[in-house]
Amino acid sequence: SVIVPAYHEQANIRALTTRLFKALEDPSKTELIFVDDNSRDGSVEEVEKLKNEGYNVDIIVRTTERGLSSAVIRGFMDAHGKYLVCMDADLQHPPERVPAVLHSLRDHAFVLGTRYAPGVSMDKDWPLHRRIISAGARMLARPLTTASDPMSGFFGIQKSYVVNAKNINVQGFKIALDLLVKSKIPSAQIAEVPFSFGVRTVGESKLTGKVMLYYLSQLKELYMYKFGLVTCVLIIMAMFFFAVMIL
Repeated sequence: SVIVPAYHEQANIRALTTRLFKALEDPSKTELIFVDDNSRDGSVEEVEKLKNEGYNVDIIVRTTERGLSSAVIRGFMDAHGKYLVCMDADLQHPPERVPAVLHSLRDHAFVLGTRYAPGVSMDKDWPLHRRIISAGARMLARPLTTASDPMSGFFGIQKSYVVNAKNINVQGFKIALDLLVKSKIPSAQIAEVPFSFGVRTVGESKLTGKVMLYYLSQLKELYMYKFGLVTCVLIIMAMFFFAVMIL
């Protein structure tokens, strides 16, 4: 099952769907589910057209909830597949890499799409300020996981680990990071699939100052969850000292 959280992404739905099913070795074994936060932008009608054309695609429209992480978890719980993949609707995560993630999930509990692997590059048009924000967010998360790209929104996980995970923060901004920390997956069961990160061609980025504050709040909760209060304070002090030394 491929889960795509979406808000005002009608313009990307057809391209994502057709590219995904074209890339799959056996499209009949995969379902695509958009989880839409009541965009009212024609997304429902676009999905209906694709269903009528024979694509195994559906859309869940939420009217009482909002947020990326809660949308992903809703999609995961409603999905029928044993193997779950999450990707963005904006085509920055190439649908052509989904088969590699699904294949790796047969042998690993968690598969992370990474932008930090040999031979992988960012799109030259990705703004400098977004690169800086991404690098900073990645550095802050490094003590929590050995994964190379914990900020990635492109990942796969076996459904049993999602069902058994405790205290998932559905208000958080980075659901992959939350699952990496709380699903109790051994490091040996985490694999990575490299992908080249593209730029959005239509629609608008959802990254705002409010979202960044949510991320910092999520980091605080994850540090407390994994390390406890005293160790958490020591790590934060060390990271602050390191940042001051660099600057």
